[in-house]
Amino acid sequence: MMKRRFSRRRKVCHFCVDDIDKVDYKNARALKRYITDRGKILPSRISGNCDKHQRKLTAAIKKARSIAFLPFTVES
Repeated sequence: MMKRRFSRRRKVCHFCVDDIDKVDYKNARALKRYITDRGKILPSRISGNCDKHQRKLTAAIKKARSIAFLPFTVES
């Protein structure tokens, strides 16, 4: 039997595509996209962000959590 090789489509950084340089910590609706239902930050291999924007995103989420725009954990 022949082995089939599937090529996965490379995930793209949404910040690079939309030409967004600054990740705004005040935009909680946009930041929720990169948080799991349990409140964890999605890694770049899942979200598709580049390294530069993933670091900015993580800092923005942590800042939004400390100001209480986003919760640290989800109540059960």
